[in-house]
Amino acid sequence: MNKFPEGFVWGAATASYQIEGGYNADGKGPCIWDAYTSIPGKIQNNDRGNVACDSYHRYKEDISMLKELGANAYRFSISWPRTMPTGRGEINQAGIDYYNNLIDGLLANGITPWVTLYHWDLPLALQMELDGWLNRDTAEYFAAYADICFENFGDRVKNWITFNEPWCTAVLGNGLGVFAPGRTSADEPYIVAHHQLLGHGLAVQVYRSKYKDQNGVIGITNNCDWREPLTDSREDRDAAQRALEFFFGWFTDPVVFGKYPDVMIERLGGRLPQFTDEEKAMMAGSTDFLGLNHYTTLFASAKPPEGIEETDNLAGNGGLSEDQDVFLSADPAWKRTFKEWNVVPWGMRKLLKWIAERYDNAPIYVTENGCACNEPDRAAAENDDFRCDFFTSYISEGLAAVNEGVNLKGYFAWSLLDNFEWCDGYSQRFGIVRCEPGSLERIPKKSFYCLRDIFSSNGECLGNN
Repeated sequence: MNKFPEGFVWGAATASYQIEGGYNADGKGPCIWDAYTSIPGKIQNNDRGNVACDSYHRYKEDISMLKELGANAYRFSISWPRTMPTGRGEINQAGIDYYNNLIDGLLANGITPWVTLYHWDLPLALQMELDGWLNRDTAEYFAAYADICFENFGDRVKNWITFNEPWCTAVLGNGLGVFAPGRTSADEPYIVAHHQLLGHGLAVQVYRSKYKDQNGVIGITNNCDWREPLTDSREDRDAAQRALEFFFGWFTDPVVFGKYPDVMIERLGGRLPQFTDEEKAMMAGSTDFLGLNHYTTLFASAKPPEGIEETDNLAGNGGLSEDQDVFLSADPAWKRTFKEWNVVPWGMRKLLKWIAERYDNAPIYVTENGCACNEPDRAAAENDDFRCDFFTSYISEGLAAVNEGVNLKGYFAWSLLDNFEWCDGYSQRFGIVRCEPGSLERIPKKSFYCLRDIFSSNGECLGNN
């Protein structure tokens, strides 16, 4: 095929803490990022998400941008503490109203809402009172919160994502300590991951048992970079496979097969929590689709590549590096984004094929893909040719994967807006729409129009690039 299948989902993605602002508006409770960003030195330039893109007040402008883009879907997340200020008990009706208005506005403009229930903004009360995701009770409270969302929004929302990148919460938030809540540990990531997975299973159980008549689908979004074997040796191929299983398999095997990857069980032993038989039954098959956030690629090897010392091993190895014995490296010829991530389009095609082979060609949605560019001013932003090339090349590889039999059903660009990029603050710009500092005026970039052409032609225009 020279274009994507009919009915392909085209959209853009955002997250509540990154765009909404209104951090204490209309009864919203604080989240762990409100607390974490208040600590000097944790975030570049000591930036905070208090205002961000002010989408809490300007969501109609965002809907207008999506309509102009020609998106048929919008992936956004609900702020748990905006709807339930302490994470449990009392509901904040003003928060419910905000999301009702957003959902109704999207539908009125022919845009299908794709809702993520958790994109890292845990209610601060649950962190302070329960130690957050270190406590299994948080999984139960998450399922209760999900129930509230299904009840209030499920008559119109038919596409649900329980968690966005639980790997980041586990590894970056509770392992390396660079994301909220800022804890460092070699063991806590596996506990935090386990409880998030249980939260997913419990929420899906609620949805499938109580809300069948809503006729929706529910899944999870996991992040993964491609790991290309550095050489064709058995050792390097095993290292690449091990890295992928510690990264994507860690959070996907349980929701498909009801268990962790064998390599993790073998290497971690008692450090890896186990599911009870009842939990295994609940978890297996607990996703209707697989969401994939993909950005970059690295080589994987069993030994340090020549010229690279062991201490140079790159972080973010999809699980704690020490538990894998995998070394990561890059081709110096690869282009890099402003965030220093490698631009390797064929890595996405290879990863999509790997996922399809491992998980019986389950439906896949690329729920995030994009790049940061150096945009010091409006003129640079409006001429983001680098980002145009990025989108064109990666989406072309997605089409190649479809033509090779991968069941890819949709693509969401990250991100609709320049926004608060976590520990990078506002220094990294991923948006296809510039959010002008100060005025917050929405200004489409060249990449916005590149994507509009791709969306409107269902990818057919890619053959002309």
